[in-house]
Amino acid sequence: MKTILLTFSVFLLVILGMAVGYIFKKRAIKGSCGGISALGMKKVCDCDKPCDTLQKKLDEEKKSKGIVVDH
Repeated sequence: MKTILLTFSVFLLVILGMAVGYIFKKRAIKGSCGGISALGMKKVCDCDKPCDTLQKKLDEEKKSKGIVVDH
């Protein structure tokens, strides 16, 4: 029981620290710089077709290069 209370207390302290940091700096927590796209990967999943957001981005890139887009 002591371990559970200690763990819960540590989590509360971490959450409190994050809240205080947000209150004083007014900045949200950010992810890593670039994430998986920094590795040169276009897709995160193993699907044959990319998600709608990525598909729109790829279509816009093709249009800017003068490539005809058809689905």
